[in-house]
Amino acid sequence: MAWRSSGTSNAELVENLWRNKLITQPLVKAAFLKVDRAHYAPRPSSAYEDSPQPIGHEATISAPHMHANAVETLLPFLLPKVEPGAQSAAGVASVKGRAGRPRRVLDIGSGSGYLTHVLAELVGETGVVVGLEHIPALKQLGERNMAKSPEGRHLLESGRVRFRVGDGRKGWAEASPTGAQPGVGGPADGNHAVNSETTEGENKDEAGGWDAIHVGAAAVKLHEELVNQLRSPGRMFIPVEAENGWEQYIWTVDKDDQGTIRKERLYGVRYVPLTDAPTS
Repeated sequence: MAWRSSGTSNAELVENLWRNKLITQPLVKAAFLKVDRAHYAPRPSSAYEDSPQPIGHEATISAPHMHANAVETLLPFLLPKVEPGAQSAAGVASVKGRAGRPRRVLDIGSGSGYLTHVLAELVGETGVVVGLEHIPALKQLGERNMAKSPEGRHLLESGRVRFRVGDGRKGWAEASPTGAQPGVGGPADGNHAVNSETTEGENKDEAGGWDAIHVGAAAVKLHEELVNQLRSPGRMFIPVEAENGWEQYIWTVDKDDQGTIRKERLYGVRYVPLTDAPTS
């Protein structure tokens, strides 16, 4: 139904995705309605088409239905976990995570910044989403695009969204950029502190790792560095090339409360490769 989901406005695009059951969760629909794709697409005239579009540097902004599926797949690990034990939300049977621990989300290959913004609309006031790019020009593009709306500027200024340059195959970690903003990322095993100092009673593991990792380019393998940075529980959404080098498939990698890893192949896709920056 993706070919029938294009619209002439952001609201029409999202409504068509909803009607065609490409968005099925009310919270996801609400988040997409808050983020105008025209701020992130390369051409305003085609901003609301349900199709991928080139944004330069051999990168694309994915089709909205692919972004929607990624968000819905990660949703139980995005919503704030405020209650110990079982917790549900509108349309989500079980929210996963440690109660009271702020959400940390890594968006590898953030490109235009569109999905980064949608993710930030779901993680709550204490959540942090990092958009990671290996091309400085694309990191700057994401920042410029997000700054087009008052909501986006607030997310950037508050540090709830951060765009960074780095090798996404290795994940990401950073110390606190300011006294008011937390450090994020790094290994999630509790043995590596993101911040060099912690306040009395603070658990170093609170800052480490990611609840959700979205990878927006096809990897040649499931990189162990990314698995190590998944929190318990946590989930990664990643396209991976098949051994034949031609096919690609979306995989989810789940880490449960005990640290046990479960991998599941979902469906075939076609993404740009997760590689070094182009040399030309």
